[in-house]
Amino acid sequence: VFAVTLKEARVKYEKEEMERLEIQRIENEKLQKLEAKDLERRNEELEELYLLEACFPEAEKLKRDNRFLSQWKHYIQCDGSPDPSIAQEINTFITLWKEETNETLEEVIEESKLVLNLIEKLKLILLETPPYDLQRKNIIQYQGSILELQELLHLKFNRATEILLRQASTLADLDSGNMEKVIRDENVTLYIWANLKKNPRHRSIRFSETQTGFEIPRILATSDIALRLLHTHYDHVTPLSPVLTPSQENIPIITDFVKEEVKSVQTAVSKDLQEEKKQQENESNSVHEEETKAEGQGDVEEQMCPVQEEPETTKYEMEMKLISETVLAAQELLLENACEKPNFLEENEVDLCQFTTLGGVYHLDILELPPQCKPMKGWMIVEILKEGLQKYTYPPETAEDLEAENAFPPIEVTLEVHENVIFFENPMVARWDAEGKHWKTDGISNVSYKPEERLITFNLETFCPVTLIQDAHINMPYQSWELRPLDVNKVLLTVTTVFTELQIQIKENLCMLASIKVNNKNHSTILEEKWMTPVSFIIALKKAGLNIFPTGHSHLYVVINYKVRMNPSKFNVMDNPNWTLLMFSGDRAQSLKINESSDAFSEVLKEETEFHSTLYHMVKDFASQEAMRAVRRPSCQFVDSVCHMLLSTRLLSFS
Repeated sequence: VFAVTLKEARVKYEKEEMERLEIQRIENEKLQKLEAKDLERRNEELEELYLLEACFPEAEKLKRDNRFLSQWKHYIQCDGSPDPSIAQEINTFITLWKEETNETLEEVIEESKLVLNLIEKLKLILLETPPYDLQRKNIIQYQGSILELQELLHLKFNRATEILLRQASTLADLDSGNMEKVIRDENVTLYIWANLKKNPRHRSIRFSETQTGFEIPRILATSDIALRLLHTHYDHVTPLSPVLTPSQENIPIITDFVKEEVKSVQTAVSKDLQEEKKQQENESNSVHEEETKAEGQGDVEEQMCPVQEEPETTKYEMEMKLISETVLAAQELLLENACEKPNFLEENEVDLCQFTTLGGVYHLDILELPPQCKPMKGWMIVEILKEGLQKYTYPPETAEDLEAENAFPPIEVTLEVHENVIFFENPMVARWDAEGKHWKTDGISNVSYKPEERLITFNLETFCPVTLIQDAHINMPYQSWELRPLDVNKVLLTVTTVFTELQIQIKENLCMLASIKVNNKNHSTILEEKWMTPVSFIIALKKAGLNIFPTGHSHLYVVINYKVRMNPSKFNVMDNPNWTLLMFSGDRAQSLKINESSDAFSEVLKEETEFHSTLYHMVKDFASQEAMRAVRRPSCQFVDSVCHMLLSTRLLSFS
């Protein structure tokens, strides 16, 4: 009985194995047929995809036209402001402003608005122009102009501060006997205190109607000094970021080849025109004299029309091909990962690939009080020092006694954090090392932060520019993201991180921060409801502390996904059978048999579906004609803007 049972089991197993192998054979044959069909139409599908991608060079051409148009509008306005991209104009502006030496702080602050606008324009040119369109000499020119404007602006603040301090005695406070002045503006906040009484007991300095101030040691309280805190809401101290440019060996491959094609086509077209012209001259000489002049002109027009149309069409096609190659290279450049960190860091040096400065720069200076104005017979007499405004060295470079550490203790500083900047964790304080040209964290102690009052207090060994820093990747990796259509040429991109949820609207060539939640609570910001171009929008978010834009070095600080994993979707609760899971491996798209409730992942093809070269053609299999028309309907600028935001956030890699 046992032998019979074993034999039946073996027969049953062999039968089932044969059935399984037969099913597998049929499935393999079916799969091979689908793969062969996919290969047959691959070229056709890719050609159709290239036609769809023509929107990118069209969008870039529109952006170029807009840049030229803005230059023309600026030229015809004749408002006196220079075009920063033209070296002669910006150099003339800098030279003329240098010659104005008696401006007050209020006048400098007003003039700084134009200067900051010129700097922002130059930075935008460097960021918005595709890397392959930027010549090295132009990069050097623009960055040189930016540095000159930054240095000149700070020099102007120093000169205006000197003019104010000369009049300190006439502006002294009646109660304290010292001078105090606070100037607030959209771009800067200036605090100045002049020690006129030199009262050793007056060591706690708080500026009126603020909580900003200092706790100074006795030696400073009895010295002829002035304290200045110039809070620039911008950062002109950190070295300029290098312009994203391709490696030199790739440039000839991408651009020179296409440019040579353009030249060869133009040469061929010109030769054809010359030959055609000679042929027409010969034909016109052989025409019978009795033919009317009108008939002759008609023949010439009929022959000339196609000849004139052909070169214009060919030239346009080659121009678009050149732009297409440039745009493609620029997009790939956004996704490049650096192999290693760019520089070797010193001890306590801030790694600017990992951290970012926020809220501007606080320029802290102890200044020697200049000679004061003296009234004399109806005149104001003042001694003007040739060397100008001088800094007071604290602590001194050489100490005479052994108790120097006690005589020159650190200075306690209390600063207000910029109201338009978001810190998700307590900010860190960094000081500027003028010798090494970088930010460092040493020389700073006893840091405390009050988030409700937005006040930060710390001890500083010596006065110098300081800034607040935050981890640039604090919002990475992202927890989830969603791209949802709102209307034709309008979508909503939602990015959720550990600390915040950002909703970004994109329409045509503009982006807007629709809403922001911090720790699941709505948060108001000045960026809301403001439409900007994608590049300007990204800059604004970064300045506000809302950085969701990885760089080429970000993968060194964030664990990223090289494969996209499955996560539960909110669409599960809808139980909608029309939702389909699609997979794209880079060269093949397919519908998956599994759904979002499946226990395990499987690449098994969904029944009655086929392989395709792109997701577009995969969707085309089951989407309605109206849906596909909607896919092709968006404008080229809109598609380009959405693509730019997706490439800049790198959602698939950093989620």
